[in-house]
Amino acid sequence: MSSAVRLAARLTAAVGAATLVLTLAACAPDPVTEQYREGSDKGFISREFQVDEIPEDQRGEPVVWAGLTQSGDELSSEDVAGDVVVVNFWYASCAPCRVEAADLEKVWQDYQDQDVSFVGVNTFDQADQARSFAEKWGVTYPSLIDANDGSAKLAFASATPIQATPVTLVLDREGRVAARIIGRLESASILSTLVGDTLKEKA
Repeated sequence: MSSAVRLAARLTAAVGAATLVLTLAACAPDPVTEQYREGSDKGFISREFQVDEIPEDQRGEPVVWAGLTQSGDELSSEDVAGDVVVVNFWYASCAPCRVEAADLEKVWQDYQDQDVSFVGVNTFDQADQARSFAEKWGVTYPSLIDANDGSAKLAFASATPIQATPVTLVLDREGRVAARIIGRLESASILSTLVGDTLKEKA
C-alpha cells in the first residue's frame, strides 16, 4: 500500500471517529436542560430556547401598555394591575407559535382563578386573522392587535429585549418583567413554574 493510500485511509478513519463523537454528544441529554425540566434550575440556553429569571431587586420599571384586542375591546396594564401577567408575542403564520399555543392555554386554564392574567400581543396580523387563530388552536385569552402601530411591542421593548417571535414574558404584581422565555415554549410545566414562583412573591 502506498504512503498516499495509507494517509487517505488514516484521514477517513479520523473523520469517521470525529463524526461519531459529535453524533453521540448531540444525542446525549443536556444535564442543564434536564435540571430545568426537573425544576432544580430555572435558567438555561439551548439551540432554540432560552429562559431568564430576573431577581426582584434587579427588575426595571413597570411596563405601561395599552391596545385593542382582536374583539375590539380596550385592554391595558391598568386592567390587570395587581395580577401576575403572562404576555406572549406571536403571529398566526409563526410555526412555533402554533406549537406552543396549547401549552400557553393550559397554563392559563390552570391559573386564571389565581390573580393571573394572560395577554397575547399579535405583532403582524389583523383582528380577523387573530380570531381565526384563536378559534383553530383553542386560545381563550385576549390578544392585542399591534401590527398597525407597534405601540405594545415598543412599550415592552423599552423594558426587555423583544428580538424574536415567539417571546413570552412573566410580569410580577407590580407590572415588572420577572421572567423571559425566548423561543418556543418547550413545555407547559416550565411556564407554570415561573408563574407559580412569581405568585409566591410578596405583593
